[in-house]
Amino acid sequence: MVRLLVLALLAFGAWKSYEHYQTRKLSAGQSARPGQSERLPALDFSSKPSQAAANFACDGRKYCSQMTSCAEATYFLRNCPGVKMDGNNDGVPCEQQWCR
Repeated sequence: MVRLLVLALLAFGAWKSYEHYQTRKLSAGQSARPGQSERLPALDFSSKPSQAAANFACDGRKYCSQMTSCAEATYFLRNCPGVKMDGNNDGVPCEQQWCR
């Protein structure tokens, strides 16, 4: 039983280390998967940046639980690589939490 617990703790530690590595890799501007940007919704390249864009910046966060609003989640989905906030790929992030 002790061996199983030790093995589980080692596996959990390896998983968290890998997740931390991926977060640092993505925040350095590298994409985790080639061709990932093909699935992102079309961006609006208007001449003036929106007010929301002025308040947010890609900082390595990628999950809905790390967001504080629908506007923030939408900004991250459209502008930041490697986010995991649109499970059904419909262009609306965090539908269960922020963007109902």
